[in-house]
Amino acid sequence: MPATTCVYVGDELASYGFGQGHPFGPDRLGAFWTLARDRGLDHRVDICTPVSTGRETIERFHTSAYVERVIAQSASGEGYLDSGDTPAFPGIYEAACYVVGTVLDALAQLMDGGCRHVFVPIAGLHHAARDSAAGFCVFNDCGIAIETLRSRYGLERIAYVDIDAHHGDGVFYAFEDDPQLIFADLHEDGRYLYPGTGAMEETGRGAAQGTKLNIPMAPEADDAAFLAAWEQVERFLETHLPEFILLQCGADSIAGDPITHLQYSPAAHRHAAARLCRLADRCCDGRLLALGGGGYNRDNLARAWTAVVEALVEN
Repeated sequence: MPATTCVYVGDELASYGFGQGHPFGPDRLGAFWTLARDRGLDHRVDICTPVSTGRETIERFHTSAYVERVIAQSASGEGYLDSGDTPAFPGIYEAACYVVGTVLDALAQLMDGGCRHVFVPIAGLHHAARDSAAGFCVFNDCGIAIETLRSRYGLERIAYVDIDAHHGDGVFYAFEDDPQLIFADLHEDGRYLYPGTGAMEETGRGAAQGTKLNIPMAPEADDAAFLAAWEQVERFLETHLPEFILLQCGADSIAGDPITHLQYSPAAHRHAAARLCRLADRCCDGRLLALGGGGYNRDNLARAWTAVVEALVEN
């Protein structure tokens, strides 16, 4: 079993951003990688180059009509791809293709035995629906990864774990009635934060009832509250024994984020990553893919994502 942790870094990934001054700007990757290098992680991981993909792969999750719309607005650079959160810019399609392609290359590294754990910092775009953008997310790389693990690698039980402050609605509703997608999401209570979903009662529909776990956290929830809730997440995952684990580790749940209200420290992210590594060792041949997700305070995301990578390396 390979012991290597891979991290994807490159200008192509950084290009997925909505301009300087935007919460999701192109400087986010650089903020993370500067701190990671300062801590010597560039000598402890395999550094991988971003990879692009094409629309056929993206359409494993998204509708053809929506992909066509993104291509058209990428050429013009005009308008919004949703109701006002996700602006088009020239080349947004190509930038989003790099996010998706890099995540799929990470899957190949894990499934083919090239590495054991992977971190992709600019990824985890969990709000995009099958037919639309949402919340700074053009293509839902998480959903595409789930569909790819099934269609290309033949996996059935996949766990998606999300600790971003925002509910992973684009993943949840795409697979709400799918009993093989094990979904666990710790997020700020939707009564106080976008997208307003993820109530505790949302546990899956039909045959999928009980395969989805939503834990809304009160604004101001701290590490102690996170650790208590995390025990429930672990018990839930152990009940379902997934074959692969995706972690969306958005850093907007760290205290001091400009658009959320949770009060975690990076220790929460380190704990989640470390515990999932151990679970992956028991039931997934060690395979764990971590995706950066949100986070709009640059110092916070650097510290949280670096803590995640350190946990991946050490476990």
